[in-house]
Amino acid sequence: MKPFMQLIGIGIVSGSVLAVLMLLVHILTGNEAYVLLYNVDYFPVIHVFQDSVLFGIFFHYVFCIVSVIGLYYVLFFFHWHYHLWPYVLIYTVGSGLLFFLTLLTDKPPAADDGMAWFYWTASHLVFSFVVAWMIRRFVRTTSPAL
Repeated sequence: MKPFMQLIGIGIVSGSVLAVLMLLVHILTGNEAYVLLYNVDYFPVIHVFQDSVLFGIFFHYVFCIVSVIGLYYVLFFFHWHYHLWPYVLIYTVGSGLLFFLTLLTDKPPAADDGMAWFYWTASHLVFSFVVAWMIRRFVRTTSPAL
């Protein structure tokens, strides 16, 4: 149970780093890429909460926690859970592709905003380094038990 709880903590901390970094990008550049972190209006069912800031923040953290736990246990299966490169590759490439969910919404950023894509993807690169570093530093397990 301890590794599972550690992974939840890593999801919260790394999600916070990502949120603060995206907010700093917005403050310093005016770019609205951070809006995508909290946007749920393109999801069936939960889009009814699209106007709730708190739900968007909650969704962001749930997504961070689930992605950290899920990726860790997939990588554990391949004995890659302490390697940096799979986290960097999956989170960075994955987020670069997920950016284009903006095509499904009227909210910013626009799908053709190259700087927003860059800020979004670079911020997720930092997220991936934080996740991998924290897992390597804090999570020690020899079995994938929850």
